[in-house]
Amino acid sequence: MPRSKTFDEQEALQKAMDAFWKNGYHATSMQDLVDAMGINRASLYDTFGGKRALFDRAFELYRATNTAGLKRFLESQESVREGFRQLFANAIAESQSDRKGCFVVNVTTELLPADEALQETLQANKVAFTEVFCQFLQKGVEQGEIAAGKDLRAIAGMIFTLYNGVKVVGKIPGQEEELMASVEAALGVLAY
Repeated sequence: MPRSKTFDEQEALQKAMDAFWKNGYHATSMQDLVDAMGINRASLYDTFGGKRALFDRAFELYRATNTAGLKRFLESQESVREGFRQLFANAIAESQSDRKGCFVVNVTTELLPADEALQETLQANKVAFTEVFCQFLQKGVEQGEIAAGKDLRAIAGMIFTLYNGVKVVGKIPGQEEELMASVEAALGVLAY
């Protein structure tokens, strides 16, 4: 008769995600995961498989949560320019305060190009974010904030690249003003 779980699987997965995010994939040992998740090693393997399978699930949780949060945030913004400005200001403030940066960016710099299996996941993440940005830009066209005829897909790609760059450079103390100046320059492409 199988034993019932005595832990919350989603909560344990969240804790694993935090451990991988803080330490990186390679520096996070199985013992680190057992300690962080508050479950025994057998339960970890039975429920999540090995380290890589657990990492893949934790990374997917982060991606899904992050994309949903981005959508909610942008949908709540009335002005496209101000929405992007606030998105970047939030990203800079988060990077300055916790120094963990973006889990996706951290994974990209740690595991690529050596991990070919991860390339598809990261490409899917880029497509998802770029699509969210493109839809938000389209709202700006419909509201008359952005001139029709601009290449929204290219602008969305630029915003994605800048957003990820901000998450990296934002880890360096004292970068707020310089980063926001870069954001303002980039947002200039939205002007008529």
